[in-house]
Amino acid sequence: MARIDKYDPIAGGFRAPLNAAYTGADAPIAVGINGSGRVVVGASSTGIVGVVCSPVDKAAGDPIDVMTAGELVEFGGAAGTVYTANTTTGVISNTAKSATQVVVGWTVEADRLIVRVDTPRFDLDT
Repeated sequence: MARIDKYDPIAGGFRAPLNAAYTGADAPIAVGINGSGRVVVGASSTGIVGVVCSPVDKAAGDPIDVMTAGELVEFGGAAGTVYTANTTTGVISNTAKSATQVVVGWTVEADRLIVRVDTPRFDLDT
């Protein structure tokens, strides 16, 4: 089961309410924010903005920490590999970057995922 190892609660992420109930998961999942300002699996309105890794069940509306920069251990990956998240399912894998797979981090050791989710670029002129 992946778990958070290093996380700066001030600069490493943010907290937002869940759109739907969340069942504590063994694997981290990539999330976005919907038009109601709630955390949802996958890209939604904002694109992928972070990773959720919590073994605790939560109800819809409960706040959850979304990691944008930190480290997860017991990840179960392959050392020296870039990991992406599917924009629809939020599943994190070593699938190549594409229009539907965005980079969320890389491994140093097989079990340590370095999470660095790039902020989506918004065209503020339109």
